Amino acid sequence: MEQLIEEYLRYLTVERGLAENSLAAYARDLRRITGHLKHTGAGAFQEVSRGQVARLLLTLREEGLAPRTVARHIASLRGLFRFLLAQGHVKDDPTAHLESTSPWMRLPGVLSQEEVERLLAALVTSNPLGIRDKAMLEVLYAAGLRVSELVTLRLSDVDLEVGYVRCQGKGGKDRVVPLGSDAQTAVRRYLATSRPHLHKGRSSPVLFLNRLGWPLTRQGFWKLLRAHAVAAGIDRRVTPHTLRHSFATHLLERGADLRAVQMMLGHADISTTQIYTHVSRAHLKAVYNRYHPRA
Repeated sequence: MEQLIEEYLRYLTVERGLAENSLAAYARDLRRITGHLKHTGAGAFQEVSRGQVARLLLTLREEGLAPRTVARHIASLRGLFRFLLAQGHVKDDPTAHLESTSPWMRLPGVLSQEEVERLLAALVTSNPLGIRDKAMLEVLYAAGLRVSELVTLRLSDVDLEVGYVRCQGKGGKDRVVPLGSDAQTAVRRYLATSRPHLHKGRSSPVLFLNRLGWPLTRQGFWKLLRAHAVAAGIDRRVTPHTLRHSFATHLLERGADLRAVQMMLGHADISTTQIYTHVSRAHLKAVYNRYHPRA
């Protein structure tokens, strides 16, 4: 099973050009799935039956995985079996009977505009790391970047004169996103006062560096964001994606065009972006319920 999974991942890399993060997600999903299948008695993909796939789906749900996560696992398995069938490794596709997975929608967690302001205001900018963190959070919220896009930004990706940031998203696709004045100011201060202190004489094209002069990792940024959220008195889970969700939601609440938000987020399909219209509707309903005399 492992050998065929590796062959499938190579296919996704070469033929489909999937990004490293996407490949890692496929690998995790498929190894988890094969563990469950082996537990039901399937020692090879040729031995997997429709009944075992149905039991797998039930098991994933019983484990308490989010609907979207279950759907992603099933989509990974379906893709694998299509590949195996096309390559002649199996004679039957036991996932063919599964209907297209369409998990019920779960609204993304977002911060209110007041909470974002509180988070940014709580940052201590009297030292190089604080100045760097301020610049990173301002850019993350101003441009709606994924954390992987943020930590891999290069110096050449930011144009402070014109006011934009260029990043490479999923599938290696580049996009350009406007950068607001507050983010520009924070990045200018970081470049002038903080980055020279952090790079330790090393030559690095990466914009944001850690205390040792190396690029920050996604995990490292997640930890510092969590600490800043606690310091700001935000008593719920805040992740880099929370600020990305907040970016999109706040734009739509202020009347931004959905197609423009799609382009800034780097979504290939506008249906992915449309979930944020539901968040905005939830906001409108809350306002209505609070202020309408007959609500």
